[in-house]
Amino acid sequence: MLLWGRVCMMVLLMALSPEFRSSTPGKEAQAAANKGAHVEKAAFGQTADGTAIESYTIYNSQGASAKLITYGATVAELHVPDKNGKMGDVVLGFDNLEGYLGPHPHFGGAIGRYGNRIAKGKFTLDGKEYQLAINNPPNSLHGGPTGFDRRVWKAQPVEVKDGAAVRFTYLSKDGEENFPGNLTASVTYKLTNTNEFGLEYSAETDKDTIVNLTNHSYFNLAGSGDVLKHVLYLNADKYTPVDSTLIPTGEIASVENTPLDFRKPTAIGAHIGEIKDIGGYDHNYGVNGAAGKLRIAARVTEPTSGRQMEVWTTEPGVQFYSAIGLNGSITGKGGIAYPKYGALCLETQHYPDSPNRPNFPSTVLKPGTRFYSETIYKFSAK
Repeated sequence: MLLWGRVCMMVLLMALSPEFRSSTPGKEAQAAANKGAHVEKAAFGQTADGTAIESYTIYNSQGASAKLITYGATVAELHVPDKNGKMGDVVLGFDNLEGYLGPHPHFGGAIGRYGNRIAKGKFTLDGKEYQLAINNPPNSLHGGPTGFDRRVWKAQPVEVKDGAAVRFTYLSKDGEENFPGNLTASVTYKLTNTNEFGLEYSAETDKDTIVNLTNHSYFNLAGSGDVLKHVLYLNADKYTPVDSTLIPTGEIASVENTPLDFRKPTAIGAHIGEIKDIGGYDHNYGVNGAAGKLRIAARVTEPTSGRQMEVWTTEPGVQFYSAIGLNGSITGKGGIAYPKYGALCLETQHYPDSPNRPNFPSTVLKPGTRFYSETIYKFSAK
């Protein structure tokens, strides 16, 4: 009996130890897995004018989850397993709505009406010049100061066969942020039972306009610290060089013999010091293969956790951003201050300043046609 008592005590101590808990799925993840793929809706606060914001958390049958909020159709949390099966949140953000209402670099938001930069905020369409807000001097960035990630979307769960999904919709009225046309936009987030996080974008207009929709999630597959040891592969032979204000020159250049070459898996920190002008990566790449067809754009692996993320997209380009704008001044989830290089963004999109570059893939959308794109973040661990 004495020996049996000692054995029971050892088992109890192991169960209480952090090391033991870290190597097994958490109780919440296990409970979610027991329910199978499903969606849970909850309140997430109110805006200053009293508008209620909701959260929709989608779970797959394995216990992975994505928390989405109607403010900005934002990806607020994304929990996926590491090599030991432990779930971890791999995106930056805030614990509450107040963080998202304040100043921040677009954490997790749906970006529109035009993602990335437009030179001096000007473009001409059908012979008329439009002047957008200059919110990234001297240029316009991510749809202006009140872009899609600063708007309240409507959300509704949708049934899918192999996981759970929620569709967000938003009507951007003619003249909003000085863009022409009433644009009806939607983004459907889907989490499959094989840990694929998919995004499908759709948009229609009643007047000629320009559209470039993307998502601005900041990923850290380790969950904290910097991403300099994350290993990145980019399926891109070409990139678009930029001027000192990060506007493309119009050239489409080879990545050969530059610190931008990630055609062979390379640690993000390996050559980042060679980029002297802006101090890191904030570059648009042309994804190899035909735009409109789903193909791999990137693969990221994190050695310690064993997590891997592949990015597949129908878009012609991907913006690789190494969070050079973070500096520890923003406190995010769990009271963590986000440092420089504390994440990486892989924003699947059309090229920056496309309305002013006829040689770039067009971002013009006309009535009677539909904008559509698909991006999938495929997670695994080993």
